[in-house]
Amino acid sequence: MKKTILAAIMMLLTMATFAQKLPAEQILGTWQCTDYTIEVYKAAGTYSAKLLWSSDMFEGDGKTSKRDLKNPNEKLRNRPVQGLTHITGLVYKDGEFVDGKLYSVQDGNMYSLKAKLNGVDDLETRGYKGVPMLGKTYKWKRMQ
Repeated sequence: MKKTILAAIMMLLTMATFAQKLPAEQILGTWQCTDYTIEVYKAAGTYSAKLLWSSDMFEGDGKTSKRDLKNPNEKLRNRPVQGLTHITGLVYKDGEFVDGKLYSVQDGNMYSLKAKLNGVDDLETRGYKGVPMLGKTYKWKRMQ
């Protein structure tokens, strides 16, 4: 009995090791987490995303998009937050997306970004400054 259980565990571990990675294009589409909705698209050989919705995107009337007031570039501070390119430069390498940049409208800072598809409808992103360990992870679900 112990040998059967051990053999089953070994087989599952072997299958997990050889599981196919999802193709890069699987990241394309609309994704949602608790506070954000983004649309990922391909641009110039890399992957980017525009911000479709966030929990604090609109003025008090609920219709007018807030402006990018904390942008370090004064010329961009009057642009609307809705539709803003939020993620740029993600490159697909060895089953993960790396080398991306995340612009935060909350503080006007640029962060490094990496991402991984954990399934066809499950995306995980991690934004960070310097070391990924000190960053923040978001778990996204694909919107149908």
